[in-house]
Amino acid sequence: MLDFNLILSSLPLYASGLLVTFELLLIALALGLLLALPLALMRVSRSTLVNFPAWLYTYVIRGTPMLVQLFLLYYGLAQFDVIRDSFMWPYFSSATFCACLAFAINTSAYTAEILAGSLKATPPGEIEAARAMGMSRAQLYRRILLPSAMRRALPQYSNEVIMMLHTTSLASLVTLIDLTGAARTISSQYYMPFEAFITAGLFYLVLTVGLVRLFKYAELRWLAHLTPRKH
Repeated sequence: MLDFNLILSSLPLYASGLLVTFELLLIALALGLLLALPLALMRVSRSTLVNFPAWLYTYVIRGTPMLVQLFLLYYGLAQFDVIRDSFMWPYFSSATFCACLAFAINTSAYTAEILAGSLKATPPGEIEAARAMGMSRAQLYRRILLPSAMRRALPQYSNEVIMMLHTTSLASLVTLIDLTGAARTISSQYYMPFEAFITAGLFYLVLTVGLVRLFKYAELRWLAHLTPRKH
């Protein structure tokens, strides 16, 4: 039988871990999206000099495990004197900073490919109409291409957000007490892993359901024009 008294008494620690998880998720998504926008524009460029660096970045980041990237930032950089002696050391010695940076880098690569695919899938008629209105290239991207691509990317981006939520559980491996870190702490203190990790799993499940519903609402609002008409 599960020890519900232990679960109830541990809820404050889970609540604290939930705030850490939200912080990591929101910072990673915000920074990742800022990085992904210029990368996506580079990916759709016809110039090899512009396209290749973005392709290489996304290829390397998507082709290596998230855990390896996190460990390289948090543990690996500490071995270099140039890092330890620089002004950046207070940041790279922070588990929160390294986790947010690693997650942001990881999600930026996936998001860039999602946005690049949406940009390439823009209907030619939208581009022709914008050019017929006399829009410049910058206006075309700002008013037509990017807003249209971001709307179409919502279904794919929702999957990336949920995957990033689950990925934040790796933060517990660099000493952060997020939801998984809270479960690890309770499990090591009371030797009751079922209670600890089932509770954490339920928190993640509730968060996932909430995110799914949020994105479904966004899709109904901004992708309604793509819904097949009912006869």
